[in-house]
Amino acid sequence: MTQRDIWYVSFGPDRADESATSMVRSTRTFKSEIDAKLFAMQILSKGWIASAGTLNPHRPKQVVGPSQIEQWADPQLDGKALNSKALRG
Repeated sequence: MTQRDIWYVSFGPDRADESATSMVRSTRTFKSEIDAKLFAMQILSKGWIASAGTLNPHRPKQVVGPSQIEQWADPQLDGKALNSKALRG
């Protein structure tokens, strides 16, 4: 039997980004929290917004909102914004 996906990352362009008007929010699922975190870091490096969490019926239920996702994905950031305008040039 194969392991089920237990984590999701929901993502999309920042609503303030006028060049991304045709892009919609999407979701990907993952078998491990590490894989979900790595993907979230890729999304955040694009300057997009994301949220994450566990899928039902996985327990304990975990939800990571957009305001917490940078710290969840990379605790070593210690409050340094990954998607800051300074990093984008």
